[in-house]
Amino acid sequence: MFAGGGGAFDDGVFGGHRALFLRNDHGLELGGSAVVTPAFPPVPGTALSTRLKRRVFANLDLAPDLGARIGTLTWYRGVATCLGLCAVTFLMAPGFETPIYGTAAPALTGAELDAARAQAIKPLAMGATTGYRVAATNLVAPLTDTPERPIISLDGVKLASGDALLSVLKRSGVGAKDAEQVGALVTKAVAFDDIQPGTTLDLTLGRRTDKAQPRPLQNMAFRAKFDLKLEVARNGTGLALKQIPIAIDHTPLRVQGAIGSSLYRSARAAGAPAKAVESFIRTLATRVPVSHLGSGCKFDIIVKQARAATGEVQLGNLLYAGVSSCDNKVQLMPWESNGKTEWFDGGGKGNKTGMMAMPTNGRFSSAFGMRRHPILGYTRMHKGIDIAAAWGTPVYAATDGVVQFAGRSSGYGNFIKLNHGGAFGTGYGHLSRILVHGGQSVRKGQVIGAVGNTGMSTGPHLHYELYKNGVAVNPRSVAFSSLRQLTGSDLGAFRSKLSQLLSVPVGRGAAKDSD
Repeated sequence: MFAGGGGAFDDGVFGGHRALFLRNDHGLELGGSAVVTPAFPPVPGTALSTRLKRRVFANLDLAPDLGARIGTLTWYRGVATCLGLCAVTFLMAPGFETPIYGTAAPALTGAELDAARAQAIKPLAMGATTGYRVAATNLVAPLTDTPERPIISLDGVKLASGDALLSVLKRSGVGAKDAEQVGALVTKAVAFDDIQPGTTLDLTLGRRTDKAQPRPLQNMAFRAKFDLKLEVARNGTGLALKQIPIAIDHTPLRVQGAIGSSLYRSARAAGAPAKAVESFIRTLATRVPVSHLGSGCKFDIIVKQARAATGEVQLGNLLYAGVSSCDNKVQLMPWESNGKTEWFDGGGKGNKTGMMAMPTNGRFSSAFGMRRHPILGYTRMHKGIDIAAAWGTPVYAATDGVVQFAGRSSGYGNFIKLNHGGAFGTGYGHLSRILVHGGQSVRKGQVIGAVGNTGMSTGPHLHYELYKNGVAVNPRSVAFSSLRQLTGSDLGAFRSKLSQLLSVPVGRGAAKDSD
């Protein structure tokens, strides 16, 4: 059986094989395994010829596959057939030295050559067109003047800055008088400085009576501000300004999602703008190490947004930074107080600023430097600062460190010296009590003693020293940390706005303006 055929071996002109495809005058008669009447009826033969075909030629393959059954008799017979065919081909070849004669077309000359050149590839590549160029006849009359377009439209003329408006108009062909009138009209609605660089102008210049004169300005339109479009058009008396307000929806954009393996990539994938994500990460880093936020924590980003009725969107500053669903819960929002904008948490607490904590609560009563000693009566170096405070006021460690000395020290009275590692150290004198011991580790803000009047002192105060590489330096040269706390009406207004922001649905803004 054959793969495409449906019958067994049949006698006929094809040696007993049914053809897979047979064609007659009307098309294909057989396809696939369909059985139809053959196009050519089998030729009857003698019994002897039939037996010879079955015994001798039934399995005879004149062109076997030389890549299969290598080394068999059939393979060697195929090689011999291939070599024989190659030999016959070589013998029938005319030879390499025998030339093959042919005819060559004569070279073109005259008009035929000109026609061929005009339609060749090279002239086309150089911008020419096919065909002949026809010279002007006597019927062509030369023009005395070149006509010009009655109206010229210039769209997309860009401004480098608002101050360049007048010069751009003049370079575009507007006369100086029209340009000055446009400037006077535009400044009634918006200052030149408020026009953003890159603003595009759409200009329409009208017909002029004399080519020596500039074209009159017919119409000019541009986006003066995000919420305002200006149009200057010519009427019967001159140019007039039309202000077209653009409705703006000031609703913030809120994006939430799981932090996952990367806070930045997760926030960007959720749709947060790149600059907002960068600001979000910087803000979080002031309160909690970002690397400590687990993959299960959720970020909450709210960004200022303005959406115009025409479809444009402007994204502003970060309005809220939050982390939830984990131990490191953070709620931060910017708030302006006393002319300064700071980030405060949900309880109204601001950022700690400065390198070192204030060692005690009091007022600065004596500065660092040369001074007349109040007891000894002569001028000598004052190696620290004095902070006047009530007797027994707690004294705090300025920053993390190890107690290097704690005890009595001549004129300092009860004295504590802390080593903060690296080049810095601090000293605390005239204490009434010492609450630490040598070698003890202390944390920033930890109570280590109390204000007193021991040693060479005229009243209760803290003598505070700062050492850098073992040398006393002015403690005021290093900023003391401070923590701002909103109170009263400021705290109430802060919590009200925070509540409004937290009511914003994810993916769009609230119903009210949250600027």
